[in-house]
Amino acid sequence: MIDCHVHLWDPALGFPWIHPGSVHDRAFRIEDLEASTGDAAPTGAILVEGSRGDAGETLDLRAWRTSRPDLVAGYVGNLHVHGDGGPRRFRALLHDLGDTRPNGMRLGGANWADCPESARALVPELASAGLVLELNLGSGALRSAARVAARHPELTVVVDHLGNPPNLRLDPGEWYRDLERAASAPNVVVKISGLLTQQHGVPPERIAELVRHVVGGLGPDRCLVGSDWPICLSRGSRADSLELSCLGLDHLPDDERRRILHTNAVRVYGLRG
Repeated sequence: MIDCHVHLWDPALGFPWIHPGSVHDRAFRIEDLEASTGDAAPTGAILVEGSRGDAGETLDLRAWRTSRPDLVAGYVGNLHVHGDGGPRRFRALLHDLGDTRPNGMRLGGANWADCPESARALVPELASAGLVLELNLGSGALRSAARVAARHPELTVVVDHLGNPPNLRLDPGEWYRDLERAASAPNVVVKISGLLTQQHGVPPERIAELVRHVVGGLGPDRCLVGSDWPICLSRGSRADSLELSCLGLDHLPDDERRRILHTNAVRVYGLRG
């Protein structure tokens, strides 16, 4: 299994969203990632930026990737922090990083319009470079992914946390309609992650139904799995999170499960080895 969504951070370097005194208010380093594997024993992980707020985070992610390839299969940087430099400077950065460049870059915000125009202007550069665009939007992520994917058919758009659906105790009707829109765009991929926190209090069987609906709508070649560690620690361990993400995959044939748990990540992120 490749865990497609983990973070590392040190609050002393930024990360203004971390609440003082919370379970997240401490440094999570590469040795903590290694210790978190438990019985799940993922074969690798994709490091995802944690909104530190500066371009140096990209280089730190790269350093972890190059120093511990046994743990870190790839990394996704923050596109926001490179927006002010413009497309030419971003192209130069990717050129300088060479084979150690990011496997993707992420945009986040309340919605697509909330993402700075300067960062959105770099999306064509991702398409040209063959890098993934990752979206973590509070609302409309699947809808936005479908629109961006239609404008850039050569770009793979990965949607974090199933597009952040509402807790199933509420009405997720619009999210289901957005999933249909995303399913119509063949270059949109959905990450099955974030369930342990977002769906807190929902019976596991209903969460499994949600996952089955996603896999059924998009197909097994367009789904990935992630733990969202250490965000998930407010509700459980990394192993708990991965177990919940995989709960709705039990009905699949072994080859389809392997694609979701491993093969798709290699293809989508262009992983080596």
